[in-house]
Amino acid sequence: MSSLDKTNALNRLPARILDARRRLLRMHYESGCGHIGGNLSCLDILMTLFHTVLRPQDQFVLSKGHAAGALYTVLWTVGVLSDDDLRTFHKDDTRLGGHPSPRHVEQIPFATGSLGHGLPLACGLALGRHLSGEPGRVYCLLSDGEWQEGSNWEALIFAAQRGLPLTIIVDRNGLQGFARVRDLSGADLEEQFSAFGVATSAVPGHDERALHRSLAAPRFGTAAIIADTVKGSGVRFMEDRLEWHYLPMTQEMYEQALADLEAGGRIYTRRAA
Repeated sequence: MSSLDKTNALNRLPARILDARRRLLRMHYESGCGHIGGNLSCLDILMTLFHTVLRPQDQFVLSKGHAAGALYTVLWTVGVLSDDDLRTFHKDDTRLGGHPSPRHVEQIPFATGSLGHGLPLACGLALGRHLSGEPGRVYCLLSDGEWQEGSNWEALIFAAQRGLPLTIIVDRNGLQGFARVRDLSGADLEEQFSAFGVATSAVPGHDERALHRSLAAPRFGTAAIIADTVKGSGVRFMEDRLEWHYLPMTQEMYEQALADLEAGGRIYTRRAA
């Protein structure tokens, strides 16, 4: 992508993200599926990655598999999936399950329903490139609560020692299934990643230009980007609320969620410290 194309893509991105938020909410409402909060927290990351960063030689792995709806919506925005595809989300005989499964969509190489699996698999892809000398990088998106899985630390050590062409992205929204992440793990990810020799930076996770600068920066070896986000971002009654890890929307909730988007485009509540 040329510098002019990247500039044009970035200029169009806010409108595209708003359209993606509308489509994501509609898809989850029509399917009666939950996990909306974590999908909304990472949508800006995925939209920026797919629209302004990824090249044909790159690969992406979604480790936080419960954000499958966000990935499907982003693939819809780039023309890989159709409206008809999205209407089958989480329904019988669909290829778009509540967690992603492989062999149905080329851009989804692995099943990642269980947390802690995506990064080790991404390491395998990156190792293959490293050994064969193939160009491109592997990008892997994880949740912050997912770093309580030991498999991720083993994968991080392996990637750092090998200098794999891998960019780790953490959606740090501060909430997990039953608690705030800080209540179960007081770990400072920046310090821990850096201690293993991984170049690490933090970025506002709902600022597409800041995300682009970080994601598109030239990198060698393994790097980590921690994106500070808000669970349920853009919908007032969902923002930073634990229950939106699970709940589906009623019709009234769906209409209110759309109204929030139309009123302000995106509304962000500062996450509690």
